[in-house]
Amino acid sequence: MLDAEDLLADFTPSQPYTMEAAAGAPGTPGVHVVLDGGTVVYVGYTGNLRNRLRQHLTGNRDSSVLHEQVGQLLDKPGPEASAADIADWLGRCEVRWQETDNPEGTKEALVLALRPRFNRQVPKPRR
Repeated sequence: MLDAEDLLADFTPSQPYTMEAAAGAPGTPGVHVVLDGGTVVYVGYTGNLRNRLRQHLTGNRDSSVLHEQVGQLLDKPGPEASAADIADWLGRCEVRWQETDNPEGTKEALVLALRPRFNRQVPKPRR
């Protein structure tokens, strides 16, 4: 069985998930992974890596599944976690990406193999 490092061999090296990292991503289709302590916690795909990585950091719960899932993790009784709280948590994570012409298929394979905690649904294996 392949481990995460094998599955991510063609991805960029890990780097802190900051606006600077997002700005350095290409504006092309691809797959991105967010790691917390070296563990993949989210896999996403997009038509524009740079814009999507920025959106996760600056968006809101309606614009990003990742933003929503991290918000739920951070919510405490009383006020819900702010966008700044969520961006701060993501800033302690790392991000990697891979340009690909088949981002949806690549994401699906990674989600099935890694079962990241912040992906809402795990696709059903194809038979």
